[in-house]
Amino acid sequence: MLGLWAILTLTGMLYSVWLGYSGRAYAATLTAFAFLFLIMLLFAARGVETSLATRFGAGAGHLLGAALFLVYLIYALGTDSFTVGRAATAAALVFIPLSVAASAERKPAGTWQDFCIIAGIWVAVKPFPNRWGFSMSHWLWPFPGGRLAYVMTILLCVNVTLAAFVLLRRIDGIGYSIGWSRRWSFFIGASFLALALIAIPLGIGMHFIQFEPQWWEWKSLPLTALGILFFTAWPEEFLFRGLLQNLLSRVSKSEITGWWTASVAFGFSHITNLGFPNWRYVVLATIAGIFYGWTWRRTGSIFASALVHAAVDTTWHFLFRTL
Repeated sequence: MLGLWAILTLTGMLYSVWLGYSGRAYAATLTAFAFLFLIMLLFAARGVETSLATRFGAGAGHLLGAALFLVYLIYALGTDSFTVGRAATAAALVFIPLSVAASAERKPAGTWQDFCIIAGIWVAVKPFPNRWGFSMSHWLWPFPGGRLAYVMTILLCVNVTLAAFVLLRRIDGIGYSIGWSRRWSFFIGASFLALALIAIPLGIGMHFIQFEPQWWEWKSLPLTALGILFFTAWPEEFLFRGLLQNLLSRVSKSEITGWWTASVAFGFSHITNLGFPNWRYVVLATIAGIFYGWTWRRTGSIFASALVHAAVDTTWHFLFRTL
């Protein structure tokens, strides 16, 4: 995981230098990104959360929260974007979920606090349309020109969620790990192909997508696919499969109920995408959630379902145009 983090971070650094970024603001942004990305990836290495919990106990979650807030302050001060309002908002994003998680620390998985944290994290990440054109992400992360606002918000929220559920709540069965099993290739491939056979004709029939390959963009395929995997598919699979489907299955005492309920919730979470209310998006996202949830159930890993998710989104991006 350290090697993967180093390669991906170095690639991003070289690309940003090639674009002409430099100076103190760039260094502060790179430092914040590198730390947040490191935590996101490092927790996927086997045994990391157990080691931290054994050494620090429940305090590990609070220590990580304090480190996250410190990293935001480094970014804000380094980019000359520090304000009391921004610092207070960042503190709320970090410490409110941790406080809520701490209030349910010894309770079984699936408390109201768990679902409140999941809903709050999603609201913090989701760019809801508004009449004023205000975006909290772009306000919190203004440098460089808001281009990294979504990515930095995603990374911060994934880190906070790890602190709350993995370190404080110690929820098991999440599957937050990179690994590979002998039958994973079959489950991932079967899920992707079956979803494509259903979603493509349905999307075209609903006048939601149109086959229109973007041949001139194929040079950017590797970087785009990696970006989709790490900053869209991985976080969403962590939240909707590793946590929501996992917890709903426990509360309902039925894997099928948890699976389908989480899939419907995943579909409705896209209702604001490309205009509100976008029912076509809800239908297709719900169907996609069913296949992602099936992959997670069969493999026990959000990495496997994230690969299917990323493959779907990458195919959609390069081969189809949304109407």
